[in-house]
Amino acid sequence: QVSLVESGGGSVQAGGSLTLSCSTSVDISSISCVGWFRQSAGKEREGVAAIAPGIDISHYVDSVKGRFTFYLDNAKKTMYLQMNSLKPEDTAMYYCAAADLFRSQNSCGRFDLGSRVYWGQGTQVTVST
Repeated sequence: QVSLVESGGGSVQAGGSLTLSCSTSVDISSISCVGWFRQSAGKEREGVAAIAPGIDISHYVDSVKGRFTFYLDNAKKTMYLQMNSLKPEDTAMYYCAAADLFRSQNSCGRFDLGSRVYWGQGTQVTVST
């Protein structure tokens, strides 16, 4: 069982920055794939960023490349999503996630964490014009 707790959401003007945190209850290096997802009103949840901790290569959805950075602090059992140059279309509830079963790097890079996923409770990000 993995417990995930997000923090760091809030309201910001377009062009601003936020850093989301997700603390975990286990050693992140023991998880095959971790990621950040978001869901805005009326839309399906989408993958934003993912990392296979053992390989430590980050993957991003095209809309956030160059603006968001996903990184891990294994000592603190915490993962972070640094978001710069925020746009109104980034407004959403953001969730961190961890795969329960093994996922390959290819699957992780496609934001496919499998059928058994641990989710955080979510943190709201609102970007205004």
